[in-house]
Amino acid sequence: MANARAYGTIGTVAQKLSHDEVRHVARLSRLQLTDEQIEQFSDQLSAILEYISKLNELNVDGVEPMAHAIDVTNVMRADEVAEPMSVDLALANAPASSPPFFKVPKILGEDSGA
Repeated sequence: MANARAYGTIGTVAQKLSHDEVRHVARLSRLQLTDEQIEQFSDQLSAILEYISKLNELNVDGVEPMAHAIDVTNVMRADEVAEPMSVDLALANAPASSPPFFKVPKILGEDSGA
């Protein structure tokens, strides 16, 4: 469990996430949080991690991994060949574009702080 501290846990004993850890996660998520929100999220995220640490104590030997508790089937329609969407139609609702491309905010090169 080399990176256990990064998630606020050591072994199976959960510790409260520090405000700095919550600020770091918020920055990575590009969220601006108030001091009150940081305190609230610190408590909530710590409770989640404590619950996960309890789940880690369960013996799951012989339990087959699954994605769903019940059998599910694919309900999507079959693929059909159709006319492609025009560039103008695809970009019609884009907040910014430079046909034939969408414009998005630049994030590459920003300091990740890691």
